[in-house]
Amino acid sequence: MSLRLHNNLTRRVEPFAPLDPTCPTLYLCGPTVYNYVHIGNARGPVVFDVLAALLRRRYGQLRYARNITDVDDKINAAALEQGVPISVITEKFAAAYRDEMARLGVVPQDLQPEATAHIPQMIAMIEQLIASGHAYAAEGHVLFSVASYPDYGKLSRRDPDEMLAGARVEVAPYKRDAGDFVLWKPSSDDLPGWESPWGRGRPGWHIECSAMAAAHLGETIDIHAGGVDLQFPHHENEIAQSECAHGGKVFARFWLHNGMLNFAGTKMSKSLGNIERVHDLLDQHPPEALRLALLSAHYRQPLDWSDGLIEQSVRTLDRLYGTLRDLVDVPAAAAIPAVVEAALDDDLNTPLALSEVARIAAEARKADSTADKQRLKSELLGAGLALGLLQQSPGEWFARGASGDDDARIQALIDERAEAKKSRDFARSDAIRDQLASEGILLEDTPQGVRWKRA
Repeated sequence: MSLRLHNNLTRRVEPFAPLDPTCPTLYLCGPTVYNYVHIGNARGPVVFDVLAALLRRRYGQLRYARNITDVDDKINAAALEQGVPISVITEKFAAAYRDEMARLGVVPQDLQPEATAHIPQMIAMIEQLIASGHAYAAEGHVLFSVASYPDYGKLSRRDPDEMLAGARVEVAPYKRDAGDFVLWKPSSDDLPGWESPWGRGRPGWHIECSAMAAAHLGETIDIHAGGVDLQFPHHENEIAQSECAHGGKVFARFWLHNGMLNFAGTKMSKSLGNIERVHDLLDQHPPEALRLALLSAHYRQPLDWSDGLIEQSVRTLDRLYGTLRDLVDVPAAAAIPAVVEAALDDDLNTPLALSEVARIAAEARKADSTADKQRLKSELLGAGLALGLLQQSPGEWFARGASGDDDARIQALIDERAEAKKSRDFARSDAIRDQLASEGILLEDTPQGVRWKRA
């Protein structure tokens, strides 16, 4: 089965083939580094990490860029409040972001451009837009003229008047039309700025991604990815300014958008104050369980985030690592099963891929012959590899709670043992008992249920 992806530009699932058959290009909108990111910001990097791995397997190479926005009004505000240069803020939180993504198993992108290192490219692109009549300078600002681009709105499928009605648009006397957006704006002495043909100033947010994508991936890229909340206005504006600056060339052939995380039924966002920071969650839970939770729903759908989801992900990994622990003496090398690869080929269907992982593990627990055990262990390791899971040893996984409160994990294993006994899966029941015993956990069957204690 060939790779098929849902292209938000056409609203269809389409066969994917890169312009260069030996090396696709992928661009992901990265963070604005003024604070720690919340778990919703991690969904895209985790999901598209699975896509990046798939593209590398399929085509041999990949040019994958994820930017860092290190000049922005929120960064400026934080720097002014603390009385430090913006670099103090951005370097701290960019480093934190990279560390957090690494702990979630996200492989570093091939390219990680920073906005402040690409000011000349942004100025050059703005000059192209002015020269071609798609932008104009006014009172130290440069603005993109939305009316000059008839296809504006083709990604979000709304006409400019409708988009304007539903967006927060700055009303300014220097704008020709209210929907025109800023490419360059002036900086006062207390704000960071760069010299330009329009005076000392700084770039608007949208031009940053267009300039960095063109600089590193070319004028037309295969896939542009990001959160669905960026579809308008950010991605819509990227298309307009990029295609106008490059003589009408297609900016991105495929647009992929991941859905938002909901927390207690409401979209998770900093503005609502209902966020859970990755920084904090990594201190409270196994990073691999957070990654599994982020992959548990189809990437295009909303994901309901909760403590229960994390606990379920921990229990799932306990089962999978328990299976691998049972097979520790069986030699096997990872081999990605065709059914898992087919699920990912179907628009990154990670829920289907995870269901195949569960099936393989269940068969492995029941396998009798050495050949079947080797085959199923290989498939289980390979399926985990495709999803960025099961890459540590069972001993490392189960030792994670040795110095902390591990009661919930132990109880989950006891509950699983009880279910295994009910279904007459005595091999699994005995394996869990032996696993807990090896960790110094003693079980006692009583009329009130199973009790446990540490030896």
